[in-house]
Amino acid sequence: MSQETREIQVQDTEKQVVDTAAERTRDRLAFVPRADIYETEEAIFVVADMPGVDENSLDITLEKGVLTLNGAVDPEALEGYSLAVSEYQVGDYVRSFSLSDEIDQEAIEATLKDGVLRLKLLKITEAKTRKIAVKAG
Repeated sequence: MSQETREIQVQDTEKQVVDTAAERTRDRLAFVPRADIYETEEAIFVVADMPGVDENSLDITLEKGVLTLNGAVDPEALEGYSLAVSEYQVGDYVRSFSLSDEIDQEAIEATLKDGVLRLKLLKITEAKTRKIAVKAG
């Protein structure tokens, strides 16, 4: 791997560190998890990578139209070993999404498996035009 490629990877990783004016209660690094967003006619799907996070350390909140993901990761220390080289840093994950009015905020679903969070944001269905049958009598 060339030095230039390595520098680009390091710069890319550094951009992931959360820079926010809000105070965090944990004195730890926090990273912005990478996410893919897919859309269908019925829903929007968000897939976010949050390695090291499990369902007990993940907090998803929705307040005033902002969906916030907070994932806590505690580093593992191996007993009897000392760290010789570290190529990555362990930290928490924080990311927020502003939701539009077309998202049904009561029908958001979340699943987490192997450090991958999958959110399903259903869209509000508009009332469809339909013909109403009239019965005599």
